[in-house]
Amino acid sequence: LAPLSHLALPLIGEGEIWNYTANQREKAPSSSLSLGPKEGLALINGTQFMQAYGLQCLFKAKDILDRADVHAAMCLDAYDGRKEAFWAFSHQIRPHKGQLATAKAVLSHLEGSAILSQDKIHVQDPYSFRCVPQVHGASKDAYDHVAAVFETEINSVTDNPNVFPDEDLILSAGNFHGQPLALQLDYLAIAIAEIGSIAERRIYRLLEGKRGLPAFLTANPGLESGLMIAQYTAASIVSQNKQFCTPSSVDTIESSNGQEDHVSMGANAATKCLRVIENVERIQAIELLTASKALEFRRPLK
Repeated sequence: LAPLSHLALPLIGEGEIWNYTANQREKAPSSSLSLGPKEGLALINGTQFMQAYGLQCLFKAKDILDRADVHAAMCLDAYDGRKEAFWAFSHQIRPHKGQLATAKAVLSHLEGSAILSQDKIHVQDPYSFRCVPQVHGASKDAYDHVAAVFETEINSVTDNPNVFPDEDLILSAGNFHGQPLALQLDYLAIAIAEIGSIAERRIYRLLEGKRGLPAFLTANPGLESGLMIAQYTAASIVSQNKQFCTPSSVDTIESSNGQEDHVSMGANAATKCLRVIENVERIQAIELLTASKALEFRRPLK
C-alpha cells in the first residue's frame, strides 16, 4: 500500500517526483485530475507494484536469454568443444520447447566455425558446455510460464472491493493478494540465476589452462593475472544470487490486527528478482569478455 500511495500522489498533484533531466527531487506539478468514487482505493490497493517490477524483470530476462545462447556458442568455440551435443537427434527424444530452441540457436551461431570443424581428441565436454540446451532451455520454458501469468495479471482487476454495477453488487474479495505473482517472481529469479551460474562455470573453464588456452588467458603467466579477478567477480555474484533466490513467497507475517493474516511477500520477491537479473547481466558481460579473449588465442582459425 505504501509504495503505491507514493506512486499515485503525483497523479493528483501531491507528493514528490524525481526529475531525471535535473537529477533532483521536486514537488509534484499541479494536476487537474479529480478522482471519482473508489478510484483512489483502486490506485493503491492491488498488485501494480509487483506487476511493474515483474514486467521490468521480464523485459531484461528476455534479453539475457537471447544473449545466453550467443555467449555459450562463443565459449564452446573458444574451448574447442564438440557440437554433437547440439544436434537435433538427442533433443527430439526429449522435446522440451526451450531445449529444442536452444540447441538450434547455438548450432546456428556456430555455423561455419573452423575451430569446431577440426578433429577433436576429447570425447565429450564438461556439463557447462554439453548441457547448454537443457539448462538454457529450462530457463526459457520457465520464462514463458511466468510471462503468461503476468499477461493475465496486467489485464485483470486486482483491487478490492469489486464493483459490478450491472448486477448491483459490491463484493469484498481477495484479488489484491499477490500470490500468483510472488510465486512467479521467485521462479523467474531462480531460472535466470541458473543462466548466470552456468555462465560462470564456462568462464572458469576458459581460464583453467586447458585445450590449448593459456592459464587465465594471459600470454605472460606468472607476470600477469589475466582475467583471474574477473572470474572471482563472476563467482562472487553467483554466490550472492544463491542467497537472493531463497523464495520470498514462502514467507508471511500477520498485520492489520489479524485481518491480513496471510500475505504473499510479492513485493520482496519482485525487488529481489530484479537484483538477481541485474547480477546476471554483469556475469554475462564477464563471459563475453572472457570468450572474446579466448577466441583471440585461436587465431588464425575462425
